[in-house]
Amino acid sequence: MEVAVDQQWLDPQEQAAWRRIVGLMTALPTALDGQLQRDSGLTHFEYWVLSALSEAPDRTLRMGCLAGSAHGSLSRLSHVAGRLERRGLLARRPDPDDGRSTLATLTDAGWDVVSGAAPGHVAAVRRLVFDPLTPEQTQLLAEIGDRVRRSVEAERSP
Repeated sequence: MEVAVDQQWLDPQEQAAWRRIVGLMTALPTALDGQLQRDSGLTHFEYWVLSALSEAPDRTLRMGCLAGSAHGSLSRLSHVAGRLERRGLLARRPDPDDGRSTLATLTDAGWDVVSGAAPGHVAAVRRLVFDPLTPEQTQLLAEIGDRVRRSVEAERSP
Protein backbone atom coordinates (compact mmCIF):
# COMPACT_ATOMS: atom_id res chain seq x y z
CA MET A 1 0.00 0.00 0.00
CA GLU A 2 1.36 3.36 -0.99
CA VAL A 3 1.07 6.19 1.51
CA ALA A 4 0.59 9.72 0.22
CA VAL A 5 3.42 12.06 1.15
CA ASP A 6 0.96 14.79 2.12
CA GLN A 7 -1.04 12.46 4.40
CA GLN A 8 -2.34 14.37 7.42
CA TRP A 9 -1.73 12.05 10.37
CA LEU A 10 -3.53 12.29 13.68
CA ASP A 11 -1.82 14.52 16.19
CA PRO A 12 -1.12 13.05 19.65
CA GLN A 13 -4.35 14.42 21.14
CA GLU A 14 -6.43 13.07 18.23
CA GLN A 15 -4.61 9.72 18.40
CA ALA A 16 -5.33 9.41 22.14
CA ALA A 17 -9.00 10.32 21.62
CA TRP A 18 -9.33 7.91 18.69
CA ARG A 19 -7.86 5.02 20.69
CA ARG A 20 -10.38 5.69 23.45
CA ILE A 21 -13.26 5.77 20.97
CA VAL A 22 -12.16 2.48 19.41
CA GLY A 23 -11.90 0.93 22.87
CA LEU A 24 -15.38 2.20 23.72
CA MET A 25 -16.84 0.93 20.42
CA THR A 26 -15.44 -2.51 21.25
CA ALA A 27 -16.06 -2.74 25.00
CA LEU A 28 -19.54 -1.23 25.29
CA PRO A 29 -21.34 -3.41 22.71
CA THR A 30 -19.64 -6.49 24.17
CA ALA A 31 -20.81 -5.61 27.68
CA LEU A 32 -24.38 -4.80 26.57
CA ASP A 33 -24.56 -7.90 24.39
CA GLY A 34 -23.41 -10.05 27.31
CA GLN A 35 -26.01 -8.58 29.66
CA LEU A 36 -28.83 -9.09 27.17
CA GLN A 37 -27.71 -12.65 26.35
CA ARG A 38 -27.54 -13.59 30.05
CA ASP A 39 -30.82 -11.96 31.04
CA SER A 40 -32.98 -12.37 27.93
CA GLY A 41 -31.33 -14.62 25.38
CA LEU A 42 -31.13 -11.72 22.91
CA THR A 43 -28.21 -10.15 21.11
CA HIS A 44 -27.90 -6.39 21.29
CA PHE A 45 -28.96 -6.11 17.64
CA GLU A 46 -32.00 -8.36 18.22
CA TYR A 47 -32.97 -6.15 21.15
CA TRP A 48 -32.70 -3.03 18.94
CA VAL A 49 -34.91 -4.66 16.30
CA LEU A 50 -37.58 -5.67 18.79
CA SER A 51 -37.35 -2.35 20.59
CA ALA A 52 -37.82 -0.37 17.37
CA LEU A 53 -40.89 -2.45 16.53
CA SER A 54 -42.27 -2.01 20.05
CA GLU A 55 -42.25 1.77 19.57
CA ALA A 56 -43.73 1.77 16.04
CA PRO A 57 -47.41 2.33 15.26
CA ASP A 58 -49.17 -1.04 15.34
CA ARG A 59 -45.73 -2.48 16.25
CA THR A 60 -45.03 -2.65 12.50
CA LEU A 61 -42.32 -1.19 10.23
CA ARG A 62 -41.09 -1.74 6.70
CA MET A 63 -37.91 -3.79 6.78
CA GLY A 64 -35.89 -0.95 5.21
CA CYS A 65 -37.06 1.49 7.88
CA LEU A 66 -36.45 -1.10 10.59
CA ALA A 67 -32.87 -1.62 9.39
CA GLY A 68 -32.24 2.11 9.78
CA SER A 69 -33.91 2.23 13.19
CA ALA A 70 -31.82 -0.71 14.39
CA HIS A 71 -28.60 0.75 12.90
CA GLY A 72 -27.94 -2.23 10.66
CA SER A 73 -27.94 -3.25 7.03
CA LEU A 74 -30.99 -4.75 5.36
CA SER A 75 -29.02 -7.95 4.80
CA ARG A 76 -28.12 -8.28 8.49
CA LEU A 77 -31.69 -7.45 9.47
CA SER A 78 -33.06 -10.13 7.13
CA HIS A 79 -30.93 -12.81 8.81
CA VAL A 80 -31.86 -11.64 12.30
CA ALA A 81 -35.55 -11.27 11.39
CA GLY A 82 -35.52 -14.88 10.19
CA ARG A 83 -34.18 -16.03 13.57
CA LEU A 84 -36.68 -13.87 15.46
CA GLU A 85 -39.49 -15.10 13.24
CA ARG A 86 -38.58 -18.76 13.93
CA ARG A 87 -38.73 -17.92 17.65
CA GLY A 88 -42.19 -16.39 17.17
CA LEU A 89 -41.05 -12.90 18.18
CA LEU A 90 -41.86 -11.15 14.91
CA ALA A 91 -43.84 -11.85 11.77
CA ARG A 92 -43.09 -10.71 8.22
CA ARG A 93 -45.56 -10.18 5.41
CA PRO A 94 -45.67 -8.32 2.09
CA ASP A 95 -46.56 -4.65 2.35
CA PRO A 96 -50.04 -4.30 0.79
CA ASP A 97 -49.23 -0.68 -0.16
CA ASP A 98 -45.92 -1.53 -1.87
CA GLY A 99 -45.40 -5.01 -3.25
CA ARG A 100 -41.63 -4.53 -3.26
CA SER A 101 -41.51 -4.02 0.52
CA THR A 102 -41.90 -6.35 3.46
CA LEU A 103 -43.46 -5.42 6.78
CA ALA A 104 -42.18 -6.71 10.10
CA THR A 105 -44.57 -6.85 13.05
CA LEU A 106 -43.73 -7.50 16.68
CA THR A 107 -45.79 -10.41 17.96
CA ASP A 108 -47.28 -10.61 21.44
CA ALA A 109 -44.49 -13.03 22.37
CA GLY A 110 -41.95 -10.53 21.01
CA TRP A 111 -43.56 -7.79 23.08
CA ASP A 112 -43.23 -9.95 26.18
CA VAL A 113 -39.55 -10.63 25.47
CA VAL A 114 -38.56 -7.03 24.72
CA SER A 115 -40.58 -5.55 27.58
CA GLY A 116 -39.02 -8.14 29.89
CA ALA A 117 -35.52 -7.33 28.61
CA ALA A 118 -35.88 -3.55 28.79
CA PRO A 119 -35.45 -2.97 32.55
CA GLY A 120 -32.18 -4.91 32.74
CA HIS A 121 -30.89 -3.31 29.56
CA VAL A 122 -31.71 0.20 30.75
CA ALA A 123 -30.04 -0.54 34.09
CA ALA A 124 -26.88 -1.71 32.26
CA VAL A 125 -26.86 1.37 30.02
CA ARG A 126 -27.31 3.62 33.03
CA ARG A 127 -24.57 1.86 35.01
CA LEU A 128 -22.06 1.68 32.14
CA VAL A 129 -22.70 4.98 30.35
CA PHE A 130 -24.62 7.58 32.32
CA ASP A 131 -23.72 6.99 35.97
CA PRO A 132 -20.04 7.87 35.36
CA LEU A 133 -21.00 11.15 33.62
CA THR A 134 -22.18 14.52 34.84
CA PRO A 135 -25.31 16.01 33.25
CA GLU A 136 -23.06 18.37 31.29
CA GLN A 137 -20.97 15.45 30.00
CA THR A 138 -24.16 13.62 29.01
CA GLN A 139 -25.26 16.62 26.94
CA LEU A 140 -21.82 16.88 25.37
CA LEU A 141 -21.84 13.15 24.59
CA ALA A 142 -25.16 13.56 22.78
CA GLU A 143 -23.83 16.51 20.77
CA ILE A 144 -20.64 14.65 19.85
CA GLY A 145 -22.64 11.58 18.84
CA ASP A 146 -24.88 13.71 16.61
CA ARG A 147 -21.93 15.40 14.89
CA VAL A 148 -20.06 12.16 14.25
CA ARG A 149 -23.23 10.39 13.04
CA ARG A 150 -23.97 13.23 10.60
CA SER A 151 -20.40 13.02 9.30
CA VAL A 152 -20.73 9.25 8.77
CA GLU A 153 -24.11 9.65 7.06
CA ALA A 154 -22.75 12.37 4.79
CA GLU A 155 -19.90 10.04 3.81
CA ARG A 156 -22.40 7.31 2.84
CA SER A 157 -24.62 9.64 0.79
CA PRO A 158 -23.93 9.86 -2.94
